[in-house]
Amino acid sequence: MATIREAGREDVALILEFIRDLAEYEREPGAVQVTEAELLRDGFPAAGGERYFETVIAEEDAEPAGIALFFPVYSTWRGRAMHLEDLFVRPRFRGRGIGRALLEKVAAIAVERGCVILFWHVLDWNTPAIEFYRTLGAEPLDEWTRMRVKDEALRELAGGAVSRTK
Repeated sequence: MATIREAGREDVALILEFIRDLAEYEREPGAVQVTEAELLRDGFPAAGGERYFETVIAEEDAEPAGIALFFPVYSTWRGRAMHLEDLFVRPRFRGRGIGRALLEKVAAIAVERGCVILFWHVLDWNTPAIEFYRTLGAEPLDEWTRMRVKDEALRELAGGAVSRTK
């Protein structure tokens, strides 16, 4: 049976290993740019620093089996919410209830903190995950299109705000 624990500073290398494993599974092995130093800074800041994410780790027989990385967000219509950025169970541990246990833990944290929504994204081709999430009562939001601005486009967009404030 898997145990779920909160990640600590000492787990940063393991968290990055899981992130790389997930990128490989999602067919984007070269996409990971985050470093251990950034994960340490953003997930386990020095006293008084802002925490951008939290992580729980599943272990089975003292072996790291899965991970969930999440952070709070706000719904203007509903209030407090939690975003699950990544849920990943290593292939040899799948089918043992570890993914469900990780989701249950994140849901419990969300409810404890007064959240009314837990949401995440899943790749369209990941049919096993979509079917699994549906068994938990998750609903796809087909009417929404996910948008993003990154890298140079983000800097250019931010530059417009900077020039207007001068």
